[in-house]
Amino acid sequence: MGWRASSGSLAVCVTVVSASLVAGAPLAQAKNGDTHITGQGTVQTVDCNDSTLIVVGTSNTINAVGTCWAVTVQGSSNVIVADDVVNDITVFGFDQTVLYHGGDPAILDRGRELGLTNRIDRVST
Repeated sequence: MGWRASSGSLAVCVTVVSASLVAGAPLAQAKNGDTHITGQGTVQTVDCNDSTLIVVGTSNTINAVGTCWAVTVQGSSNVIVADDVVNDITVFGFDQTVLYHGGDPAILDRGRELGLTNRIDRVST
């Protein structure tokens, strides 16, 4: 009998704690204004507007004008040319090309860490 009362109290306690953790936890969301491009073979010019550019897919060609906070690319054979990148360039996948004209971003090439080939370079204007 003592065991049932104890487990019942424990279940109520766990439920209350779980509900309070879920209710109080903020949602993780992209910064308002970030640009997300998902597709295959998309050719597009976008204004970064000091936000993050996220490109997911294959064979996309994106020209990012203005200043990007960050550029993140996932997939394969994407080409991104950015005017200015402030914080970081993160590349997942293979055969990705990210070229940028200005800024001093941290370069995180997750594909190269796995032996895949990507090109991330600063180019003159």
